[in-house]
Formats: sequence, structure tokens, C-alpha cells
Amino acid sequence: VTGLMVRHVGEHFQWSNNTISQYFKKLLFVFSELPFYITYVQFLTGEAIHPKIRHNPKFWLYFRNAIGVIDGCHIPVSPPSIIHSNYHNHK
Repeated sequence: VTGLMVRHVGEHFQWSNNTISQYFKKLLFVFSELPFYITYVQFLTGEAIHPKIRHNPKFWLYFRNAIGVIDGCHIPVSPPSIIHSNYHNHK
């Protein structure tokens, strides 16, 4: 996070820049630890690539090394039901 980004996020959520930076670092560590990857991140296999990309040289030539970027990883997350309303309609 650059200083400019911290300021924008802090202003948007009405939190101090220091608080935004601290929580960003905490999340960065959580997402980069092995237990998170073992539990939630699943990488695609060759069979999961859409045939339109895989079998068309026009697409495959440029996107063969970027399949993870195109498809991404979906990480299903939901808060406990007791506090679910706190997270409703939040980005």
C-alpha cells in the first residue's frame, strides 16, 4: 500500500492511516501463511481451462501463462451468523 492509497482508504472508512496500515499488514500475513493456502486456495488444472482459450491459438499464445490471472481463485468467506448483519452491503 502506498501512502496515497492509505490516505484514501483511511479517509473513506474514517480510520487513521496507522490503523489502515496495521490491518493491511495483518491481512497480508494471514493470506500468505501456509494454513490459509492449504484450506482455501485451489489452483486450476489444465482441464479447468475453457476450451475457447485452450484450443484457439489466437488466445492460447498470449494467455497460456496467465490462466490463474484470468480465472482467479475464489475464496468463499462468510461471517458467523450472529454478526452477519454487520457485514451486509459492505465491500
